[in-house]
Amino acid sequence: MALAGCGGHPKDVLTPVADTSPQSPKVDMLIATTRTRSTVPGEMFNGERALAPAFADMTISIPPSKVRKEGQVAWPKRLPSNPATDFATVRADDLNVDEAKKWLSASVRKTPDGSVLVFIHGFNNRFEDAVYRFAQIVHDSSVHSAPILVTWPSRGSLLAYGYDRESTNYTRNALETLFQYLAKDPEVKEVSILAHSMGNWLALESLRQTAIRNGRLPEKFKNVMLAAPDVDVDVFRQQIADMGKKHPQFTLFVSRDDKALAFSRRVWGDVSRLGAIDPEQAPYKKELEDNKIMVIDLTKIKSGDSMNHGKFAESPQIVQLIGQRISEGQTLTDSHVGIGDQILVATTGAATAAGNVAGLVLAAPVAVIDQDTRDNYATHVGTLAGTSGTQPAAAAVKHCAEGRPTPNCTR
Repeated sequence: MALAGCGGHPKDVLTPVADTSPQSPKVDMLIATTRTRSTVPGEMFNGERALAPAFADMTISIPPSKVRKEGQVAWPKRLPSNPATDFATVRADDLNVDEAKKWLSASVRKTPDGSVLVFIHGFNNRFEDAVYRFAQIVHDSSVHSAPILVTWPSRGSLLAYGYDRESTNYTRNALETLFQYLAKDPEVKEVSILAHSMGNWLALESLRQTAIRNGRLPEKFKNVMLAAPDVDVDVFRQQIADMGKKHPQFTLFVSRDDKALAFSRRVWGDVSRLGAIDPEQAPYKKELEDNKIMVIDLTKIKSGDSMNHGKFAESPQIVQLIGQRISEGQTLTDSHVGIGDQILVATTGAATAAGNVAGLVLAAPVAVIDQDTRDNYATHVGTLAGTSGTQPAAAAVKHCAEGRPTPNCTR
């Protein structure tokens, strides 16, 4: 396991590079985020919460198919990125609100049907994860809609589950504002929404708010795809009811062996998560039929995703069901889950993911297994110790790896 966890890719990869591979496909996307702007070169936005939404226009170069399999992000092995072999940022411009509206107007006019695709990522995603994953989705699916990435403040760590969940609540109003603008823009004829994991909570809450404020959801909101939704099944019932009878076509991807959702169920008081229900069992079967919700059960589908949290996109047959409209061949599994993170989730339970001190002490021995786990552990030690940065915590993890006990590390 230690050998398996020694991989990874450079961080802060978003510094624009020269387009040295002009034949490589490009994806131009609009970013709408409630993250804080970063002072770190190549990061752009970090995992903290901003006082107001920000916008950006980014162009991502995708390497040719001969060097990359569909459904995969070709992360650079070293910096700067090489557009011939890697996903590479070739443009990253900050936009104000008016400039973002102009971008949207120009991009929608280029589409054949005036459509927009809004993607909302899940738990445990850094900004760069969300950007490159969405670029891969847009390219591999051959979607012709104007792509909008909604990225909310995630600290990119399994240990930050509580913080990430509250960040989705923090972002609800901003996403509703975007939905309201798309609803009123006469150039936008159709809106599709793709959400993954915890991002489903944000999508559903914002749709609910929009419906309540307007009396119904806009007719141009045609298709909402809920991939492995980390949503309380009882709350989902109320959310759907609040949206009214005339709601978009919902497509629900479930898998009863989703380990991430099983863990989430323990965190939330043993209430079923929407993405892990058995759609053939009562009361779910009738409720789904009554609300005309299409369900795709992926429980028997084999996956290379150890958490079984994004496997719906790894089967060609399932991908064909999604079709060219939205997503084809995407692996939406959250990134940066270290081997040590998986061990501590399996062995120390919800307390560790909540980020308490006792859990972190238990986690210290496995935090040295791979770089992602070390980074995640260091961040949380620093947060709980009240430090403004991660240097002291990183030193503690280093000491632990070297067998030198510290107040944050026991052997």
